[in-house]
Amino acid sequence: MSNQYGIDDIDIQILNGLIADASQSHKVIGEHVHLTGQAVGARVRKLQDLGIIEGTTVRWDPNKIGLTVHAFVTVFMKSSTAHQAFQTFAKQNSNVLEIHRVSGEGCYWMRVRVGSQLELNDFLDELLTFGNYKLSLSIGQVK
Repeated sequence: MSNQYGIDDIDIQILNGLIADASQSHKVIGEHVHLTGQAVGARVRKLQDLGIIEGTTVRWDPNKIGLTVHAFVTVFMKSSTAHQAFQTFAKQNSNVLEIHRVSGEGCYWMRVRVGSQLELNDFLDELLTFGNYKLSLSIGQVK
């Protein structure tokens, strides 16, 4: 059965296989969905063309390369004119892993990784250009 995006149950199974382990070969995935590796490759390209698969990623341990401080920052903009400059700053800053414009408390939520408290302090000083913030530090990842 096909859905509104033109994908079927086999496409969903392929997508789930890639989500579980994107390093799997098309041949291995094909064995699970009863297709050839070439047919799986064609379906993966279709999923990419449709924008369902936006890219691939690597799971890694930031602590092992010195990014030991993991912070969550709620940003409160000081003016309505600061949003564009702030978004540019956040997108260009390699310490910002994620940024979300939110409703509720604050204007943005950011997830940040840095190598030290000093680096975090420098980052927060830059952030004050755009507004105030509330900081929470991760003490351990559960999932």
